[in-house]
Amino acid sequence: MEYVHPEALVTTEWLSNNLGASDIAIVDASFHMAAAGRNAQAEYTDNHIPGAVFFDVDEIADTDSDLPHMLPSPEKFSSRVRKLGIGSETHVICYDTNGGPAAAMRAWWTFRAFGHDRVSVLSGGLPKWQDEGRPITADETPIVEKHFFPKFDHSLVLSFDQMMANVDSNEYQMVDARSEGRYNGTEEEPRAGMRKGHIPGAISLPFQNLMDTGNFMVMRSAEELTAVINETGIDPEKPLVSNCGSGVTAAPLVMALYLLGHTRAAIYDGSWTEWGGRDDTPIDV
Repeated sequence: MEYVHPEALVTTEWLSNNLGASDIAIVDASFHMAAAGRNAQAEYTDNHIPGAVFFDVDEIADTDSDLPHMLPSPEKFSSRVRKLGIGSETHVICYDTNGGPAAAMRAWWTFRAFGHDRVSVLSGGLPKWQDEGRPITADETPIVEKHFFPKFDHSLVLSFDQMMANVDSNEYQMVDARSEGRYNGTEEEPRAGMRKGHIPGAISLPFQNLMDTGNFMVMRSAEELTAVINETGIDPEKPLVSNCGSGVTAAPLVMALYLLGHTRAAIYDGSWTEWGGRDDTPIDV
């Protein structure tokens, strides 16, 4: 069994062979929770793949929202990525410093939500790149602005009102990518003020289960992904929305399904930060 859409991932070898190509933009989309005590942008400044630019998920966002890194308007997204040297014809390669998981895949999904399908994730991310002795730099990347024309795909993102309606309609299969402890309400939430538990009807599938945790968090094979997804009772042929803590770790499931040929999975952008932060939402534990 092979991936239906293998182009959503690129290998470190492929990127090494294509460094400097005029139609490629490499973006470091790293993101860390506040409790980690890490500064993703500072780490990028000190240590990045040659030619990479920094994609700030907290700034390329709706900064007027009380919720973290919600999708920005198409106009803001276009303005920001143009200034990163990304145009509508650019092949965007996303990576992060945690390997190949959530933050890079959130950026991958964000580009797709704004109509840009020529986007891939670096398998294994910066850790694999560095482990193989490939070049890194602290040099500032020169940028030439390009034209980017967004086309927002509303079907790839669900709102709070849509999720509330879905609790009754079950139009979408809801999948929770957080840990089992957070899903079951037995583990503390990392953000203060959050209620515990999960959205009624949601299926638990921790995002790490989709990855090879002993091999730089690369995505599992098509056969392994299919087995993991099938074991949860998910039907990939039916509408699906992934949620997590704040819409970042929800992205690996969307990518896994995309690799397997199911390209319409959505993300609940507000995720548990919105749902668990309110007092008018139904919750199961």
